[in-house]
Amino acid sequence: MFRPFLIALQFLTVLPMRIAGPPDATATGRSLLYYPLVGLAIGALLAGLAWMLVDAPTLVAAALLLSVWVVVTGALHLDGLADSADAWAGGLGDREKTLSIMKDPRNGTMAVVALFLVLLIKFAALATLAPNESWEILIVTPVLGRTALVLLFLTTPYVRPHGLGSPLANHLPRRACIVMVIFTLAAIPLITGWTAIGLLLAMAGLFLMLRKLMLQRLGGTTGDTAGALIEITEATVLLAAVLMD
Repeated sequence: MFRPFLIALQFLTVLPMRIAGPPDATATGRSLLYYPLVGLAIGALLAGLAWMLVDAPTLVAAALLLSVWVVVTGALHLDGLADSADAWAGGLGDREKTLSIMKDPRNGTMAVVALFLVLLIKFAALATLAPNESWEILIVTPVLGRTALVLLFLTTPYVRPHGLGSPLANHLPRRACIVMVIFTLAAIPLITGWTAIGLLLAMAGLFLMLRKLMLQRLGGTTGDTAGALIEITEATVLLAAVLMD
C-alpha cells in the first residue's frame, strides 16, 4: 500500500522519495490509485503557502503560488501540454504524424502559445480569487486534475505499448480506482460547498470534450495528452471558480 503511494509521489512531484529497488509494473499501476491523494498534498501545500502570504500584494502572492505549483510538479504536465499542442497543430489530423511529433523534444510555436495561455489563465485566476481567502479552491484544483487523469486511464485506451503510461494502463486496479474516483468526487462538496456543482460540471464537460478529441485523433490517450488533461483541467477549475465567485 505505502510503496504505490511513494511511487505516485515520486512521479508526480519533485519531492525526494526513496524507494527500495526500481518500481515494478504492478506497483506502478497501483500507484494510479493515489494520484488524487498526491493532488491533495499539492493543494495543501499551496493553501499553506497562501496563508503565509496573507499580507503580500495579491499579484505577488499569485505569482509565487503559481511558481511553486510549477516547481513542485517538475513542470511534468506542462511538458505534456506543450508536446500535445505541437502535435495537434502539426499533425494535421493524421494519427501517425501526431504521435511522431509528440516524440520530438523540440518545442514549436503552438507549444509556447499553449503554455503561455494556460499559465496566464492560472495566474489571472489566482490573482482574482485572492488565494489567502480561497484556500478550498487551491486544495481541490490539483485533486480534480489528477482525478481526471485516473478517469482517463479508466475509460480510454492507451495507444503507446511501451510508453511512460503503459504500466499504469496495464496494471491499474480498476475496481479500486472506480471507488476512489466516486469517493473523491463525492468529497469535493464537503470542502467547497455548493461551489462544487459548478466545478464538477466544468471538469466533466472538459473531460468529455478532450477525451472525444483524443479518441478521434489518436484512438486513445498518451502520456503527453494525459499531462495536458491535468493542466487544462486545473486551469478550467480555477476559471470556473472565478466566474462563480
